[in-house]
Amino acid sequence: MAEYSFIKLFTKLYPYHTKKRSCKLYRAVLGIGGNIGDVPRRFNHLFYYLKKSPFVDIIETAPILKNPPFGYINQSYFHNSVIVISTNLQPKALLRYILHCEKRFGRTRSFKDAPRTLDIDMIFYENRVIESRDLTLPHPHWHKRDSVLIPLKYLKSKI
Repeated sequence: MAEYSFIKLFTKLYPYHTKKRSCKLYRAVLGIGGNIGDVPRRFNHLFYYLKKSPFVDIIETAPILKNPPFGYINQSYFHNSVIVISTNLQPKALLRYILHCEKRFGRTRSFKDAPRTLDIDMIFYENRVIESRDLTLPHPHWHKRDSVLIPLKYLKSKI
């Protein structure tokens, strides 16, 4: 891991773990991030938005990590976390749904690694390996990103 000082934020919803069983068939891990506006508050809104969704059940979240940007570094620090969900959506349908969520929370794509209100990446979907133009699973860079690795360490769920 890089030699940065990371700040871990523990809130009411991050980390979260439910003991309720989901009747949905598939499990996925989503990475979430953002660096525009009040990102921890936006993460709370996302949590409640997903909680009400018929498409996913939230199983667990990790603490929020505040960390430096990578790629385009002339921007504010990011807040990141991971969310474990259950869903009946297949991977490409889940991708469409999370892209819809990003848009609903004000995400615009101006250039690679640009500042953003909300970024949602599908890190894992079951044990599936997919390489297509639209989707690569597992996420191709998850194992190189402290913004994913550190929150993953806090999960109780098997992924």
